[in-house]
Amino acid sequence: MTRKSTINRIVFRMLPWCGIGSDGIIILISRLFWIITLGFIGHCHCLYFSMHFNAQNFFNLVDCLCSFLAHAKIIVKLIAFWMNQRKFVETLTLITDDWSDCAKNNIDMRVMTDKAKISDRITNMIIILHTLSVTAYCIGIIIADVDITDKTELPLINKLELSFNVNTQLMYRVVLIIEYIHMILTNCVSGVINIIFLAMIIHVGGQMDVLQRWLAEFIPKGIENEQKSVVIMINKIILRHQKIIQISENIENLFTYIVLFIFASNTIMMCSLGFLIVTALGTDDVMEQMIKCLLFFVSTNLEAFIFCYAGEYLNSKSKEIGFATYNCAWYNLKSKDSRILLFIILRSQKQLTLTAGKIMDLTLETFTSIMKASGSYLSVLLAMQ
Repeated sequence: MTRKSTINRIVFRMLPWCGIGSDGIIILISRLFWIITLGFIGHCHCLYFSMHFNAQNFFNLVDCLCSFLAHAKIIVKLIAFWMNQRKFVETLTLITDDWSDCAKNNIDMRVMTDKAKISDRITNMIIILHTLSVTAYCIGIIIADVDITDKTELPLINKLELSFNVNTQLMYRVVLIIEYIHMILTNCVSGVINIIFLAMIIHVGGQMDVLQRWLAEFIPKGIENEQKSVVIMINKIILRHQKIIQISENIENLFTYIVLFIFASNTIMMCSLGFLIVTALGTDDVMEQMIKCLLFFVSTNLEAFIFCYAGEYLNSKSKEIGFATYNCAWYNLKSKDSRILLFIILRSQKQLTLTAGKIMDLTLETFTSIMKASGSYLSVLLAMQ
């Protein structure tokens, strides 16, 4: 079966359960499910803050803050996608059209297939990492032998204050299992949205590689006498460049405010998780805290990194279009035809960028700034302890 998208088939199957798609009933049920469950968990987090807000519970409050931000990040991602679903569908259509065009040429198809394989590997890695991080975060509480009759405050996976009474051992176990399953689902949703972003960026990179190959090969020796072929090829190159720009702008519009919230929340989460890890050192439950927080810390760092790396990748790839245009055999063309290539060079000088809320560009330098800010906030938290 011929592939028609850089995005993995598993991701497409999961989209309806994220509230994204065309089937009205399933989409409505999914959206109601996420709004109700995430709203309820947010309410329980707020109850915990209000009932345990004192200096003696500082460690638990930081843990609660991490959990609250992680769930808030999910609902922000979902709402942003729901509001921009038309733009997302338009981008998917453009990606499918690109694959249909590449199917006409074996070399172009090979380039895109290689990009799709990279996308598949990243998909598998992100899903495995998210599943492992949730399991590591939850396993200590799930396997603990807790007698609810001896506890004034029941240990839950997240720091929550439930609005109903848990008065039997069975009910307590059911609550833990539901909490664990919900965390698996929320992390899968978060991973799916991150995978879509990366797959789209990888697709744009593949299309830029195809465009560079066209620029390198469209003026062979003797083609100066084939005026019609040159004009057709130049038009083809310009249209492909315009489509690349359009997909990049759609990605920017889809993800810019998602990325802004991710950077704000991940900065706080990284310093908070670092605080939990550092504070646990030298205590009796150091191993439990390390198992619980370390993979969560890694996945949070990785999420910020992949968005910044994607922005850097897109920026550097867009520069290469201008270089490839200049390095092609434009001197074999008539002057009226070679002047057309100047427009591609000029447009390439305005590099394609991704931003966080239209405020700052996504680059590796931005990721460095986030890490520095997290380290600074960690120092403040340790001083407040």
